[in-house]
Amino acid sequence: MPPVFPREAEPPIIVALDIGTSSVRALCFDRRGCPLAGLEGRAAYAMEVTPEGGVQTDADAMVARAVNCLDALLAALGTQPLPIAAVATSAFWHSLVGVDAGGHAVTPLYGWGDTRSQAEAAALRQRLDEGAVHARTGCPFHPSYLPAKLLWLSRASPAAFRRAARWMSVGEYFHLCLLGRTACSLSMASGTGLLDQRAGTWDAELLAALPIGPEQLGPLVDLDAPVGSLGAEFARRWPTLGGVPWFPALGDGACSNVGSGCTGPGRVALTVGTSGAMRALCDAPAARVPWGLWAYRLDRRRAVLGGALSSGGDLFAWLQEVLRLGTAEEVERELAALPPDGHGLTCLPFLMGERSPGWAAHARGALVGLRLTTRPIEILQAALEAIAYRFALIHELLGQTLPGPAEIVASGGALLRSPAWMQMMADVLGEPVTASAEPEASSRGAALLALEALGHLPDLAAAPAAVGRTFSPEPGKHQRYREGLKRHRGLYEALVVPAEPPSGRQGPETHGDRGEQWQ
Repeated sequence: MPPVFPREAEPPIIVALDIGTSSVRALCFDRRGCPLAGLEGRAAYAMEVTPEGGVQTDADAMVARAVNCLDALLAALGTQPLPIAAVATSAFWHSLVGVDAGGHAVTPLYGWGDTRSQAEAAALRQRLDEGAVHARTGCPFHPSYLPAKLLWLSRASPAAFRRAARWMSVGEYFHLCLLGRTACSLSMASGTGLLDQRAGTWDAELLAALPIGPEQLGPLVDLDAPVGSLGAEFARRWPTLGGVPWFPALGDGACSNVGSGCTGPGRVALTVGTSGAMRALCDAPAARVPWGLWAYRLDRRRAVLGGALSSGGDLFAWLQEVLRLGTAEEVERELAALPPDGHGLTCLPFLMGERSPGWAAHARGALVGLRLTTRPIEILQAALEAIAYRFALIHELLGQTLPGPAEIVASGGALLRSPAWMQMMADVLGEPVTASAEPEASSRGAALLALEALGHLPDLAAAPAAVGRTFSPEPGKHQRYREGLKRHRGLYEALVVPAEPPSGRQGPETHGDRGEQWQ
C-alpha cells in the first residue's frame, strides 16, 4: 500500500522491526497496512564469511543495529501523538546463538548459510530415519537447520557449547536483551528443524540424539501471545513504547507472504533478496510435502510450504562487482537486449551450497561452455537464468502439492530492481509473474499479523497488498529455456551428488509425485 503521512494514518499503529540477513529496518504501519511516510530507521550490514563455510556475525552487534534503527524511528516520530498498539518483529529463519545463564551471548550468531556442519548432517542421516523426521518437522537434515549446527558446535567449540545455558534465534535474543524475557513462536521454531509440528512441541527423538535438552530451548508460544514489554532501561530510553506489548519474532518468509498478499494456496510468493524462496501459505496440516521442499508454520493454523535457494541477489551483486559490469542501468539495458539462453553457457549458482530441492550443502558454483567470445554480461545472464531454473524445479514440486493453479507474486529488492530478470523468471517458469508493489513485505506482514492478533484485522484479506506490472511469458523464449533447463539438470547430475532421498520418496531431479503426509 502507498505510504501515508502520520496525520492521515488510521489507528492503531504498529511498529515493525525486520531483522534480515543484510539489513535491519524499523517502520510504522497503520491499521490498513500502509507505511507511515518519513518514519523509519535502517542499517545495512554484512555477515562475516569464512573460507571454510562459516556465515556469522556478532550477536550483540546485531542487537545494537536493531536498537539504533528504533532510535532513528522514534526520533523521527518525535512528539507526534500516534497510538502505538504493539511492536512486531520479523527475523530471518534458522539463526542460532548460545546464551549463558546471565543472558549474554557466548557464541557468534550463526546464519542459515553456514555450511560447516555438513558432516554432522550426514551423521544424523545415518543415525535417524530422515523421512520420518522430515514428515514430523518439515525439514531434512541440512547445515541450515539446528540439529546439525548444534552437533557441530559441540565438537568445534566445546568450551563455548558448555557455557551456553540456552539456544535461541536472533529475534529471541533481541527480545531477551530489551525485555528481559523471551519466547519462541511456533513460526520461528518450525524453521529450526527441531519442532514436531504435529504435536506442537520440541521433537523428543531429535533432542535425544543431540547434546541438549528441551529446557535449553525457548518456551513455545503462538503469534497471538505477547512476549512482554520493555524492561526499565529501554522504557526510559523510549517512553513512547513504555508498556506497549511486543509480539514474538516470526519467520521473515512467512511474514513476506502475508505482506505481499500471498495468504492462501492460490498465490505463491517468489522472493529474491540476498537469497531466494518460493512459498505458499495453506491451512495446517499441509497435504503432503514432497522430498525437496520444506514445510514451516506461520502459526498453529497455517503452514508455509516451499523451497529456498542459498543464492539470489548476492550472486547478482557479486558478479556485477567481479566482472565490472558497469552501472545498474547499463546492466539492465544489456540484459534486456540479450536473446534467451543464447550464450552457450551452463551455470550452477551454488556459491553457498544448495538447499532446495537437492539439499546438497557441499555443492559449489560452476560455469561450463566459456569461449573466447564470451562476454561478461553473458556470464551474468547465465547465472540469473540458473537461479530461475532452480525456481522452476521448486515450482514443479509445489504444483504437485497445491490444490490448483496459483498466481505468482514476486517480491524482494534484488528481483524487483530488475525488470529483465522478472521477465526471465516468467519465461523460464512459463507462468505470468506479477511484481509486488510492497517494498517492505516482511515488515508489513509482521505488522498485519500483530493487528490480527489484537483483533483489529479480522481477515488478512481485508488489508490487500498492492501489486504492479505483470510479466507474461513468451512461448518462444519458454521453449528455449526448456532446453536450457535440460542442460542445467545434466550438469547438476554430473557434478553434484544430492542428499539421498529417504526411502519411499522421489529425488528432486526425477520429480516423482510420491510424498508423505505431514500433519
